[in-house]
Amino acid sequence: MILLPGLLFILWGEPGRCLEETGGFTLDGDIRHFAVANNTVYIATEERLYQLSHDLTLVQSLTQRGVLTVGRLQRNFQRQHFIAAGEGRGSDQLRCGRVRLLRSAGPEEHLSCAVQGAHPGGIRGRSSASVGFLVDVKQSRTETYILTANQQHKTTTSSCILSPDTVNLYNTNDDQKGSIFTKIGEHDSPSIKQNEGNVEFVDGFQINLTIYLFSNIPSSDKNNKVRLIWLESKTNKRETLGSLRGATLSISDGDEDSRLVASAVIPGGPPVLWSGVFSVDGGQTNTQLVLFDISPDLSGQADDDPDFYSVSNDKTKRKLKTLKPKIVLFRQNYMTSVLAVRQKAWMVFFIGTGDGQLIRLAVDQNYHTTCPRVLYRANDDRRVFPKMLLDQVDLKHVYVPLQNQMKRVPVSNCSTYTNVQDCWSAQDPYCVWCGSRKSCTFEDDCKDSDWISIPDGSQPKMVSYKVAKDSTGQITLNIQTHLTVGQKALSKFACQFSATSIELCSTRSPPPLFPQCTCVFSISTLPAEGLPVTVKFRLGTTILKEQLKLSNCSEIKGPPTSVLCRQCIEAGCGWSKSGCSWTNGGVEDDNICQMNESGMNFFKPEISSITPSVVSFYGRNHAVLSGYNLSDVTRVRIQADMDCTPQESPVWNNAGVTLKFHIPSTDNKGTVKVCVLLPDGSCHGNAKITYKSSPSCTNIVPSSSWISGKRKVTVMGSHVEFVEGVMHSHALREVRAPRNINYQNLTYDTPEADKKISTSTVFLKVANETLACSTTLKYYPDPEFTSFTSTRTGDDVRITIQKKADKLEMTLAELSVWGVEEGKEYPCIMQDKETSNEMDFFICEIERTPKAKFQQLMIKYGDKTVTLNLSSSFHLYLLLALLLIPCIIIVVLIVYRSQQKKLTATMNKRMEDLVLDIRNDIRQGPSSEAQLL
Repeated sequence: MILLPGLLFILWGEPGRCLEETGGFTLDGDIRHFAVANNTVYIATEERLYQLSHDLTLVQSLTQRGVLTVGRLQRNFQRQHFIAAGEGRGSDQLRCGRVRLLRSAGPEEHLSCAVQGAHPGGIRGRSSASVGFLVDVKQSRTETYILTANQQHKTTTSSCILSPDTVNLYNTNDDQKGSIFTKIGEHDSPSIKQNEGNVEFVDGFQINLTIYLFSNIPSSDKNNKVRLIWLESKTNKRETLGSLRGATLSISDGDEDSRLVASAVIPGGPPVLWSGVFSVDGGQTNTQLVLFDISPDLSGQADDDPDFYSVSNDKTKRKLKTLKPKIVLFRQNYMTSVLAVRQKAWMVFFIGTGDGQLIRLAVDQNYHTTCPRVLYRANDDRRVFPKMLLDQVDLKHVYVPLQNQMKRVPVSNCSTYTNVQDCWSAQDPYCVWCGSRKSCTFEDDCKDSDWISIPDGSQPKMVSYKVAKDSTGQITLNIQTHLTVGQKALSKFACQFSATSIELCSTRSPPPLFPQCTCVFSISTLPAEGLPVTVKFRLGTTILKEQLKLSNCSEIKGPPTSVLCRQCIEAGCGWSKSGCSWTNGGVEDDNICQMNESGMNFFKPEISSITPSVVSFYGRNHAVLSGYNLSDVTRVRIQADMDCTPQESPVWNNAGVTLKFHIPSTDNKGTVKVCVLLPDGSCHGNAKITYKSSPSCTNIVPSSSWISGKRKVTVMGSHVEFVEGVMHSHALREVRAPRNINYQNLTYDTPEADKKISTSTVFLKVANETLACSTTLKYYPDPEFTSFTSTRTGDDVRITIQKKADKLEMTLAELSVWGVEEGKEYPCIMQDKETSNEMDFFICEIERTPKAKFQQLMIKYGDKTVTLNLSSSFHLYLLLALLLIPCIIIVVLIVYRSQQKKLTATMNKRMEDLVLDIRNDIRQGPSSEAQLL
């Protein structure tokens, strides 16, 4: 074993990514581990350690060297925490050192240990299934050790396992035998080994003097086996590890390949109650939350287990004890984690799922479950990791790790219930109706006031009643309230009965005694049409009212149908095989009515398909249900497993074999059952609808459109197959139908926009919801095509189209081009695009055409068509030349006249010079030469 010296961390100055309003913190990397210690939450990613306050406000973040893990240790079921850190990789199963965290109150030193591959209290994968936690061993004094249970895996190429030691106990201080962080005992290094070399540990903890370990033992030729190991806290390491006894956890008689996915012990006891998320088929889809009594059975021989051994490795060991579950609490696909707490007499389970949900399930003392409630629902499918922890400061929030986010989710949403009936109907053990505040809230937020809440046991109604008639003909109305109340409400409990025009209760009626009120009638018969009765209850400052309609039970007659049965029960009477009677002669539970036929004659409908059958949790409008004998169907009922509040949708366009209905929204992702309702209230068929995450829009390509619209753009994201239409913020009334749609992207044509519009927000329409995309679409002016050239190349004609450069980034696929000659259109196949600073050039070819050149071109983009003429450029030059001719003539005339004036001046000058010369010659007479002659 290599002991690490003090592990150095450098305080990083950045404040963290963000604190979200929804009670979450986003980190720079995916969460690897986390731990909760009083007012502090530690979160480790691959490269950083975050220290947060309990409300997820950043205290500081540290960089780390090597591999960091954070885990939870438990001692006597009292939570203690440590930061576990390791550096490097090797064969050692435990690496320890000390980590010094800086706080404003001064340095605080924490023991730092890491089990290689262990994810205690954090995130565990199937490839690293190990656990580690603190255990107390009774000696002359209580000694604390680190228990590590390491995954073992037999490779396919070798029969050797990674390490012969599966379970070990390590020292936590130097005063123990063998010094700190060693597994040496008094004389040797005891451990527990695994026979077959395959084991994946899921969870472990200590309660009092018993240690519990849970694991999966996979096998290539047999089904997976879920194992529980008990260890007794003895006087030393060897005796503790040698005390191992075990059992197999089996959720059914025919386990195909069930696996343990997550684990949570229920506080309290004895008995020791434990809940496990089991994968029924060995995969991730079909999962169940199952409750076991795992109270240790220490009666058998120790170290006599067929899968694990400490000293004796006898192959002829006894057959394992098999534990069966007390009850299957919940069925939900993709469950990945569970946290169990006690709230008064209730057990409350917080269940995480692989598609990003946190579900709360309350269970009473008789293991009756209330309606599951979705406390948090991610829009995407972020997986909830195997461990969730409770906020230890207020005990009112759950820490839920999802990829790179830590969410702090309230355990209840009491404030959403606005009246006393809704507050009670939520069946939430955390909520009470506070009389002074007139609101639904937590009990500790309703101090010094009267309050009422749900009883210790699950009840369908706040008030139940029954009417009885004794042998003397005396009619008695008994009222039972199903409530838990505070002392102030209890001291002011009163009841008042009233009926129209009569004094209902006689003086022989006993005084009210919570939770009951009794009215002995002053009349001996009830009217045939029924007697309306109002009952008011006072509990402190809270007034409750119940409207009843009582009937003569013996007069409710007819064939024993479900309709007559419900009428009987609702009148406060009892129902039996012989019909309706007073409650002292029949059953008052309306569930018995489901056993009776409706008494109406309808053809039994059948469902063959529902389109679509997979939708987002926002539902879907205009779904189509197909089947047979649908003519009498009035509604479609949608109900999840163990859901006590089914939803119903009316139908229309009922053609007998098809009908339309709206698939309603839901809080829960998953698969629901669908049946069709007949007028008698019976429901038939067993189709399924799957609810998934909502669509998300992460990118739009291209990111712009031309003003005239009809540009084909692609919306990218997830679950976009559920989108029914696309809208823009500048044209919300115009819903664009998507085309070429799949789960990752869809295409649609952009709407036209005003020239003043520069950007527009894109919305996805899903049922009755509109979801905004994270990116906007920009609008630019339409592209401007200026000219083209036409060149013969062999049998083809090559066309080059010139367009002014813009920001639209138009592609070849967005253009359709035809050459036009003598009214006939020749398609031009797009070939290439070239771009310069000022112009774009699109090149296409018209193949095998006898035409040498084309004088006209037709260009189409979106819904707009542009025509270019080759002659239009010649006419432009000709027009320019014609405009220049007068200028040229004027210039020529000006030049000509100027030159003419210069020539005349020159000739005149020369004539003047000649005349002057002649005159000079005449004045001078004959020359000397002439005289000589």
